[in-house]
Amino acid sequence: MTDATRPDTNSVTASQPVGAYALLLQEITSGRLEPGTRITETELAERLQMSRTPVREALRRLEAEGLVTHKPRVGVIVRQLSYSELMELYEMRWVLEGTAARLAARAASDVEIEELAAINDEMAACAGDGAALYALNRQFHTTLIAAARNRYLVKSVRSIELTLQILGPTPLREMRRAQEVIAEHAAVVEALRARDGAGAEAAMRAHMDAAQRTRLRQLRKHGRLSESDDSDLP
Repeated sequence: MTDATRPDTNSVTASQPVGAYALLLQEITSGRLEPGTRITETELAERLQMSRTPVREALRRLEAEGLVTHKPRVGVIVRQLSYSELMELYEMRWVLEGTAARLAARAASDVEIEELAAINDEMAACAGDGAALYALNRQFHTTLIAAARNRYLVKSVRSIELTLQILGPTPLREMRRAQEVIAEHAAVVEALRARDGAGAEAAMRAHMDAAQRTRLRQLRKHGRLSESDDSDLP
């Protein structure tokens, strides 16, 4: 384990808990704070030039969301997902996002479907830019889920996506996977245009299967996946 000693950043000016929370979430998502990294209130408060109280509240929020955990005699660390947790999370994505695609085939407007196609075209145009691909991929899935017109589904997916931030950098940085994702998205869009609910659901579930396989390979390659269950999801 390593202490979270990172250089000062001007990207977030924090005077309240949300500032510390946003910065920590950003660093977890980017992989700067890897699973197992220890986070100290003192270091973070100094880096953000704030008191330890808002930092402590931000860490409590992250712990409640399952992104960090407190270990006796160690302190607060970024959680490391176990193999079984990862499989369970992707199983839920398979169910929920497949359902979202099926519902969107019925409920999405033509404008929303063409917006999904446009987002996917933008992804094709910026292949090789990992940060842009990540943002556009999130936009594609968020737009699709919103088009399903089911607020409870939206809430469930957001909860899963939050936990998945622990996994760090997106596999979309790899050119081959980026091209595969764009093709998988195109299959979903084609089914939506045809108003084919079953086809949209099948295409999205195939996309989720491919995403899960890619993540497993990536995490095993970099040793970021725990084989044991030493913590529970909140």
